Amino acid sequence: MSQFAINVLFVGASFALYIGIAIWAKVGSTKDFYVAGGGIHPITNGMAIGADWMSAASFISMAGLIAAGGYANSTFLMGWTGGYVLLATLLAPYLRKFGKFTVPEFIGDRFYSKPARMVAVVCLIVASVTYVIGQMAGAGVAFSRFLEVDATTGLLIAAVVIFFYSVLGGMKGITYTQVAQYIVLIIAYTIPAIFISLELTDNPIPPLGLFSDHSESGVPLLAKLNEVVTALGFNEYTADVDNKLNMVLFTLSLMIGTAGLPHVIIRFFTVPKVADARWSAGWALVFIALLYLTAPAVASMARLNIATTVYPEMAGQVENVEEATSNPILYEERPGWIRTWEETGLIQYEDKNDDGRIQLYNDTEAFASTAEQRGWEGNELSVNNDILVLANPEIANLPGWVIGLIAAGGLAAALSTAAGLLLAISSAISHDLIKGAINPRITEKGELMAARISMSVAIVVATYLGANPPGFAAQVVALAFGIAAASLFPALMMGIFSKRVNNTGAIAGMVTGLVFTLVYIFIYKGWFFIPGTNNLPDTPENWVLGISPLSIGAVGAIVNFAVAFTISRMTAEPPQEIQDLVESVRYPKGAGAATDH
Repeated sequence: MSQFAINVLFVGASFALYIGIAIWAKVGSTKDFYVAGGGIHPITNGMAIGADWMSAASFISMAGLIAAGGYANSTFLMGWTGGYVLLATLLAPYLRKFGKFTVPEFIGDRFYSKPARMVAVVCLIVASVTYVIGQMAGAGVAFSRFLEVDATTGLLIAAVVIFFYSVLGGMKGITYTQVAQYIVLIIAYTIPAIFISLELTDNPIPPLGLFSDHSESGVPLLAKLNEVVTALGFNEYTADVDNKLNMVLFTLSLMIGTAGLPHVIIRFFTVPKVADARWSAGWALVFIALLYLTAPAVASMARLNIATTVYPEMAGQVENVEEATSNPILYEERPGWIRTWEETGLIQYEDKNDDGRIQLYNDTEAFASTAEQRGWEGNELSVNNDILVLANPEIANLPGWVIGLIAAGGLAAALSTAAGLLLAISSAISHDLIKGAINPRITEKGELMAARISMSVAIVVATYLGANPPGFAAQVVALAFGIAAASLFPALMMGIFSKRVNNTGAIAGMVTGLVFTLVYIFIYKGWFFIPGTNNLPDTPENWVLGISPLSIGAVGAIVNFAVAFTISRMTAEPPQEIQDLVESVRYPKGAGAATDH
């Protein structure tokens, strides 16, 4: 059986499973559509959260980022994992106790203001749409390789599948589909990692293999990787980070952005009790850890495999590094995985010095003299970060069924998170915007229809934006985290833990935090023009205090808190019943007791 047929078999079987679940879980009420009837078991919910969380960014892009940046990009692991600790301890139980369907509904009721609810809807849509771009782009990458179609066709197929199981099944269908998707993606991620770890270190447990000896050279794997990358002009893989401020802010932005993402928060509304919300978060951390402990090993091994593919003499014990790196493989002798991925355009080769060989190195001043001595005219191999996990089985010559499994897993990761995000967007439009502001008297049947139409429109918009993403998957997702961190997280925290913050302060804080963060991001990403600046290049030398656009969300959150507290102190206190409501949410009176839900 051909590799294409194997891929179609695995992907087709998984898609049939998802659509079958959606048909079985078809919903007939808004409560089922928004929160799956509120009866999901904590373990089931934890697994669904894991799938919701381990998006295309986690499955496809995170290992690529770590492979490219080494220790410096471990911030993704720390920030995303730490965010769930914040969710479990500071937000999830209290929001579940409040008993509402959506994040904007909580903000609207807590701050006794329809404008506050509408501002929250805008913040939610901006963050979620930004996030879903990364998921759809990731789906396009996976489809373009494994189903041998162009990225646009892949996006259309993904959109159709999402349409079936999300529009038909709502949160109930998405929940059980995400359980299936978690099982698919975690098996798909760990099995290739086990094979590769065994091949490179003789250790079947990837996180332990990362700190084991490299089989062929006999030196520690990370030491071997450092030897290879520094010989090619790159920084040490394990090198420390120079800009500690940016690293701290980026980690913080990811943490509080995680805690503020609506598609994650609404999952805690699907369980019966407040205690179940805590248990859901605990189980989610267990399920997420299975992938997150494996990702650094996958990244390191992929980086080493690519380098030693181009420079085979670097794979074993090396006595003369300069000699071993001066004789890369001939382009005509390139391995099959490079040929395969070249067809997608995600690997590109340009023979700049017409010698027929592949020069892969860091094309910077640090390596310039060495390159000049060898007659090299520049780096000749460009590898898209998003392909590393997907290409790993081929790089390591693993069986065809493993490649098919990776195809199904990568698509499951992208689709599961995209569905959760689209549900958050459609809920905000149908429940908060249409029912909450435009037509409060809408019937339940009408609201359910509005939710399905909103979901359909959101899928169309997400598909279009996914075809034209402003960066690769994890970069775009990181921007979404910054937006959620700067706008929604402070409002949620102040809504739960401060009786003094009023509606005026909350609205001002959300608007200021969102605008501040978006303007900073747009300036450096080239999406926003300021006369006289010619758009500032997105480089550390131009960032204010060295703060990256990906890290600015943490600063935006501080601005949000400061504005909200300052204006609240300058204006009237919230009504006594609102202060009593805030007090009651923090004390155990049962799920929904605060608002009779």
